[in-house]
Order: sequence, then C-alpha cells, then structure tokens
Amino acid sequence: MKIRAIDAFQIYDSRGNPTIEAVVTLDSGVCGHGLVPSGASTGRNEALELRDGDPDRFGGRSVFRAIENVRREIAPALSGHDVTDQPSLDRRLMDLDGTQNKSRLGANAILAVSMAAARAAAAGMEKSLFNYLGNGRGTVLPLPEIQLFGGGRHANGRVDVQDFMIVAVGAETYEQSLEMTFDVFHAAGELLKKWGKLSGVADEGGYWPAFESNEEAIEAAIGAIVAAGYEPGREVALSLDIAASELYRDGQYRFGVEGRSFSSESFAELLSSWVDRYPIISIEDPMAEEDWEGWALVRKLFGDRVQLIGDDLFTTNLQRIQKGVELGVANAVLIKLNQIGTVTETLEAIQATQRAGWLPVISARSGETEDTFIAHLAVATNAGQLKVGSFCRGERTAKWNELLRIQRELGSRAQFSGGRIYGQILKTPKLKV
Repeated sequence: MKIRAIDAFQIYDSRGNPTIEAVVTLDSGVCGHGLVPSGASTGRNEALELRDGDPDRFGGRSVFRAIENVRREIAPALSGHDVTDQPSLDRRLMDLDGTQNKSRLGANAILAVSMAAARAAAAGMEKSLFNYLGNGRGTVLPLPEIQLFGGGRHANGRVDVQDFMIVAVGAETYEQSLEMTFDVFHAAGELLKKWGKLSGVADEGGYWPAFESNEEAIEAAIGAIVAAGYEPGREVALSLDIAASELYRDGQYRFGVEGRSFSSESFAELLSSWVDRYPIISIEDPMAEEDWEGWALVRKLFGDRVQLIGDDLFTTNLQRIQKGVELGVANAVLIKLNQIGTVTETLEAIQATQRAGWLPVISARSGETEDTFIAHLAVATNAGQLKVGSFCRGERTAKWNELLRIQRELGSRAQFSGGRIYGQILKTPKLKV
C-alpha cells in the first residue's frame, strides 16, 4: 500500500489553541488522520512543536509553518512510500528533519504525519488501529487514572500539585472502573458546592477548587471517595502528579499557595509522609527533571509502596528511560506521543519500559484533541494504564468511550488487570489492591 498524497491543516485543541491535523491518502483512496495535542507543563527534553511566533495572528501560536513543512518537504519525500512500514517511514521523517529534537520541521508536523500514516495503514488493511499497532496481540483494557482536581499550570496555580487523581483499584471490569469513577467524580462536585470551594473546571476536566493547601485537596479527594460509598485504598486509591519541575527554582521546591520552600531532602520527606498517611498508590514527577539525586532519594524513601512515574524526567525518550532504569530511580514511565514525535519511537519507549519490568502509563496532554489514538495505543501495547484527564469534556470522554468500543470488538478476548497491575512493581504495597 503506497502513499499517494499528504496534506495538513490548522485545527484547534481543547484550550482553543491552534494545532495541526495531517491527512495521509493511499493509492486506494483510503485516508488516515492524525491530530496532535499540546502540553502546558512541558519537559525541557521534549521534541519541539513548531509555532509561527507572529503576535498578530493567534497570539503567535499558529502552526502555518509546520503545515507548509508537511506540504513542501514531507509530502514529496514520502510519496510512494509503503505505508505499512512504519519504522522506515518514521526514520525517513527523522532524517528529513535532521535535528535531535525535531525542531526544523516541527515535532507537531512530524507526529501528525506519523499518526495519520498508521491510521491509513490500519484502514487499508481493514483492521482496527489497536489491532494494527499491536499485531493482533493487544487485548488488555487499561485502568483509568482520572483527574479529580486540577492544579498547577492546569488551574492557574490555585493549588501547587498539578493533578489529584483517583484510580478504581478495586474494579473487576473496565465498565466498573468507569462507574466507580462516575460516582466519585460527581460526589466530589457535590462536596465542593456544599463547601463553597468550586471555582470551575481545570484544563483537563477536573474540578478547579478553591483549596488553601495541597493536603486539603488530598483530604477532599478522600472525602469524595467515602461520600461515593467506597473504601479509600481498597476500592479507590489516589494518584498524584506533582509536576515538580514547575515548582523547582534555584535548588528549592516551592509551594506558592502555602508560601513554603523545601530542599530536595525535605520535599522528599514531605511526599513520603503523604504516602504514609494517605491511600496513595501512584506519584508522578515528585522531583524536577534534572534533579537525579532527588529522584534517587525519593525512590529510596518510597521503596516499593507506590508506583513512581517519570514524566518530565524521561519525556518518552529511549536514552533517558535507559538511564533511569540503570539508576533505578523510578518504576514506571509516562508515555506521550508528542514528547518524542513519532509512533515508532513511542512504541520503542513502551517496549523498553516493559523489558525493564517497569509499567508504562499512556497519557494525553492538557491541550487535547478528539483523536482517540492513545486509547488504541494503550490496548495495542497491553500497557494496562491510561491517563487522559478527567471524566468530563469531550476530548477526554472520547478516549474512555473508544475503549468501550474496543472492548466490544475484542469480545471474550478482552482482559482487564485493574489494580492487580501494580503487583508487577509493588513488592510491599501498602494498599490492598
């Protein structure tokens, strides 16, 4: 199956910012689309999205240069390429760009084409995307990680921790995990209204609360779990994304809302005390992206009690993941397509994570689109976990709903590990999952 044409267009993400959509058309007339998200809290080692920088148009955020790069360079270079050879296609894109961080053509231009090509190949072979990406081996429906309260960059710094999330560790099926999430999410909304602390909805769909401290948000999340009729820890656990790189300045971690500063040691001790006192099963980015010593300290303090996820630390980059594995500073990796910029490199990052005995957590971005690619990616790779934001807003629910469709297609082959997945990495788990 050969590529006949490639085009690209400016569309808009969930924050109303411009982003790029690519369309790959095959000789048969079959098309595939790729819509690229954008992050607000970004790691310095991420592949670079190309924006125009013209203050008179879209506040400098338009992507017309990236679109022209698709039309003028990428399309001619890939014309006639075998669309089913994704590694060769992605390598051609990387060679054409010629930079380490995909800054010449733009990671957004490259990823849009990479995703669109994968979709076109799947459609041309009359396969679902998850089936194509996983060569028929993907059968595991992921455990949802749902944002209950948004903070940090996602809620204008109203609280310092970026994500306060819930995980239905006691769910036996994917449908049950969604039902439990529904119960807790809506219970949280009612409690916030009752307390007069509801300020709206954050970027990823979680509630934008008016809390006075980070621990108040943790305690409110536990209150919502109880109000929904579930036992914290045994049925529904907590997950935190600290996004510590956003808090790190001049060697100190700062909680702006609370007016407190911490060294790496004291910050690690604070987070460890949270793990001791609260039903937390997972913590993401507890230390800044270049604070490797802090990461080692956190890993030592946490032990095997929680899933410890690197996001900004790894940026879905194979070399950084390998360094993290060698140093033993985490036990899970957040996987974001647009951090690295091609489907092939994303798959390689997932495989490396799994070979190390760590867990991959497939993730959306705060500036999302309606594209459901990552839902298929999670199933294709049997990753077992998916983080797309909260339980409202169409760009979020599109992913959860797509997984229901995938489950129907899989039928009796569908599997769901639920909270049992943590048993792969947590040798002495505090929580009963």
